[in-house]
Amino acid sequence: MSTNLKTKIFVAGHRGMVGSAILRQLKQLGYSDLKTRTHEELDLINQEATEKFFESERPDQVYLAAAMVGGIVANNTYPADFIYRNLMIQANVIHQSWRFGVKKLLFIASSCAYPCSTDQPIKEQALLSGKLELTSEPFAVAKIAGIKMCESYNRQYRVSHGIDFRSVVPPTLYGPGDNYNLENSHVIPALIRKFHEAKINKSPSVSIWGSGKPLREFMYVDDMAKLVVSIMNLSAETFNAQTKPQLGQLNIGCGTDISIADLAKIISRIIGFNGEIKFDQGKPDGVHKKLLDSRRLREICNFDLRNLDVGIKNSYKDFLSSEAASSTKCNFG
Repeated sequence: MSTNLKTKIFVAGHRGMVGSAILRQLKQLGYSDLKTRTHEELDLINQEATEKFFESERPDQVYLAAAMVGGIVANNTYPADFIYRNLMIQANVIHQSWRFGVKKLLFIASSCAYPCSTDQPIKEQALLSGKLELTSEPFAVAKIAGIKMCESYNRQYRVSHGIDFRSVVPPTLYGPGDNYNLENSHVIPALIRKFHEAKINKSPSVSIWGSGKPLREFMYVDDMAKLVVSIMNLSAETFNAQTKPQLGQLNIGCGTDISIADLAKIISRIIGFNGEIKFDQGKPDGVHKKLLDSRRLREICNFDLRNLDVGIKNSYKDFLSSEAASSTKCNFG
């Protein structure tokens, strides 16, 4: 693992939930040369602006966490934005990283990249083996492209330029810095807001999309950040032993899942909502089960994850103190 705390590192998307967690972890470890830009300071969709940034700063490492993200409603409402923005960000950052001497890059993909119908838990080999879930297809296609860009640049330039571009696939993430807007958030922040508002308004019930039967895997974002920094710092020999030239992504799941119905019960209990939980079965469920096979990760990393109760309690505290609860835009970290 790298011990050079003066490595110049660019965290792309540092104000989003994922990027801010990575930045916190790097600071806690003592890294001192950390480069960040807000979306207003640097629009990564803009090829010329991205080129100028890399030409000027020339970072040694890049964490590519910048992305347009959201839940089912957002993916249904803004499919063109999801595919265009994410493709452009990834293409610009990965290409300019290669052009201006970045030696190591870590791309944060998504479990949406895997087919909606595949063996569970989902192995890395499932990528491109079947159809994607329709509501998240544009986002998923962009994430697949990011994985394949990293693989392709490694294939063509690893030897000549000494690059090492890696991809990881986390499950659904939650925690500090999450997006709590009901129109475009993921399930945990959406349920936190719904149950909180129902408690404050003394509502007799809360309605939740779908049947409550789908099973999902969740990881606290700061746990994810510890993992990705560890993975970035692994030697090439160690990382490559768990991947292949054209199957380069690594799953970083926690190994357990939970039904949406049981998740709702946990969140309602933590928040203190005592009313009825109703399920609107006229709304889509999405994929029934999505659990990552992370055995390859466990071959190379030892890690402990906080349990869901603790993570949700921390998330609720974040919600109560966060201005993000009033946001009406997609999370564009």
